[in-house]
Amino acid sequence: MPKPNVIVFFTDQQRWDTTGVHGNPLELTPNFDRMAQSGTHVYNSFTVQPVCGPARSCLQTGLYATQTGSFRNGIPLSADLRTMAHHFKDAGYTTGYIGKWHLADNDSAGAVSEEQRGGYDYWLASNLLEFTSDAYDMVMYDNDGNAVKMPGYRVDAQTDAVIRYVDAHQDEPFFLFVSYIEPHHQNHVDDYPPPDGYRERYTGRWTPADLAALGGSTQAHLGGYFGMVKRLDEALGRLFDALKSLEMDKNTIVLFTSITAITSRRATPSTNAPATKRRSACRLRSAAPDSAEAADPRTSIRPICRPHCSTPTASLSPRRWPDARFCPGAQRQERRFGPKKFSSRSANRRWAAVRTSKRSTASTPQTTRAVGPTLIQITTKINNSYDLR
Repeated sequence: MPKPNVIVFFTDQQRWDTTGVHGNPLELTPNFDRMAQSGTHVYNSFTVQPVCGPARSCLQTGLYATQTGSFRNGIPLSADLRTMAHHFKDAGYTTGYIGKWHLADNDSAGAVSEEQRGGYDYWLASNLLEFTSDAYDMVMYDNDGNAVKMPGYRVDAQTDAVIRYVDAHQDEPFFLFVSYIEPHHQNHVDDYPPPDGYRERYTGRWTPADLAALGGSTQAHLGGYFGMVKRLDEALGRLFDALKSLEMDKNTIVLFTSITAITSRRATPSTNAPATKRRSACRLRSAAPDSAEAADPRTSIRPICRPHCSTPTASLSPRRWPDARFCPGAQRQERRFGPKKFSSRSANRRWAAVRTSKRSTASTPQTTRAVGPTLIQITTKINNSYDLR
């Protein structure tokens, strides 16, 4: 079996209830919904880091923020740590990163030095993308540290770059991490700028209960925020179309996940409701892809349990996952509370989705409620399942 390509489609501050499969009535995410419904829906996965930089450090390494050293924003990821890029390269993959990084020194919002890129081969990114770009002013930095001006709405410009990368790597297995800034707010204007005409579509149409209770500036921002989510889903659809047209869809895994989420802003500009933000930031959802073997409960895609793990995602493998309690977090939890009290209730919820083109013979997708693994664990399982080494 050839090595599958792997693409991570990563969004920023996207709430769990922006998706149709999780109750949003505005039809914002038909591509994500189809991805979840045709694959395996992982209902819960977990994080302990609602803060951007630390959460990213955990996601890239599979370690806690106290282990990575990036326990708050502005602390760069240590060059001594092994990331997903290193693990995939060990398995014979070429690697690429496109989008927001936020794991380098804050001295530079744009270009990232080679030693702070986490081992990725191809690079088109900004350390703080919200400060080097705007809705219709997209600038990122290449391998040589040169600014690259990209035309179009920011999501579209980045997706164009993703499709160009995929097209250029048809003949070799690749791991591509795509990190969008949307639907993150635009810092210098305290706004959520969608494509032209999208804000008007969704303003005043639907408000999540927690935001309605908070008040603040919710109504001023929600239409734009939903418009950004809509464009992201359209970008996801474009990626699927590109893979299909290049006949790469049958050997490419696409994983969709998000980092943190948002509630509302109070009447005072740039002031969040911290406790509520933290709860909402961790309440997200997961879904995983379809495969013929996933229909068999003995070999179904099953997340590895890691309590309070700050690297949430969903997993794909046609092999059986090992028992959840093998992982260090579960072992520590069991030693502390005992096996009968091992529970995921206190862990924070996140969501992700994974898709592969392998069609399922099941009429309905497998569904599970468990703690999600780290992406590093996924890498290991993909290696085992596909004999990548």
